Amino acid sequence: MQTFIENMPKAELHLHIEGTFEPELMFEIAQRNGIELPFADVEALRKAYDFRRLQDFLDIYYQGMNVLREEQDYYDLTWAYITKIHSENVLHTEIFFDPQGHTARDVPFETAVNGIHRALVDGKEKLGISFGLIMCILRHLDADDAMATLEQGFLHKDKIIGLGLDSSELGHPPEKFTDVFVRAKAEGFVIVAHAGEEGPPEYVYQALDLLKVDRIDHGNRALEDDALTQRIADEGMALTVCPLSNLKLCVVEDLAAHPIKEMLHAGLKATINSDDPAYFGGYMNANFLQLAEAVDLSKADVITLARNGFESTFLPDADKQVLLDKLDAYAAAHGVTNA
Repeated sequence: MQTFIENMPKAELHLHIEGTFEPELMFEIAQRNGIELPFADVEALRKAYDFRRLQDFLDIYYQGMNVLREEQDYYDLTWAYITKIHSENVLHTEIFFDPQGHTARDVPFETAVNGIHRALVDGKEKLGISFGLIMCILRHLDADDAMATLEQGFLHKDKIIGLGLDSSELGHPPEKFTDVFVRAKAEGFVIVAHAGEEGPPEYVYQALDLLKVDRIDHGNRALEDDALTQRIADEGMALTVCPLSNLKLCVVEDLAAHPIKEMLHAGLKATINSDDPAYFGGYMNANFLQLAEAVDLSKADVITLARNGFESTFLPDADKQVLLDKLDAYAAAHGVTNA
């Protein structure tokens, strides 16, 4: 199964670029920018990646983000991610970035987006990895700040395809940002939102009914509501599931208890993603492999999850079909015909 997964074509749809910050690169950029980190060395920083809940993770996540100051920093961070996923046979990625986490530190919006986008373009031209870039709103901040950030994003519609919602979920329901997302949708942005990770099924309903999402990020807790689960299945709404993130943040206590099979059996279009891989212990291959081993996924199950990923991209249909054809050829070459 390991070689099968490693060589399989994949798409990643739930990835926070700031969450790909490996300790070695963080120290390198911090030194370049004359910023002192509160850790003695790389190993001390690695040991700090020990979370018990979402907020514990977010605290160190924002601390690490602080070393990003120049356009080249954002390029280097993104290029490191692109080269990593190229080695894992990821053919398409749709990544998030958190502009408010940068502008709040007086880093101009354009500094972040230009550095990230330039690396993504290089990844497409040099490595053949297609991409989409989605800006996310930090839900622990207020709606006025979110709207102002969205207006900045509109100045970069040549680089940004959509709007997402992330950060601390509990106590910050999607309805808080309804006006922001209605505005984004009217301007042609695709819409996604984190819902049902820590928050209740009601947050998923709000994401669907108020934000009018095109995809749900996480969505695990939708399974607590049978009517909601059926609705998501009927609408063909994709869920961007992140197994190792779910384990690290105690969304599931054990990977063997992950609901991915329940999702598939319910007809949900679940996809596999790495979320914040530098912090959560694995990129795409690790998420697929560890999940497959923990819940005994078949090769057909794995191909179904990968197919869901390609089908759920925001690519034009023709480009999407090219990637699906590659996956189908891979499946057929490995005798997987019942996915």
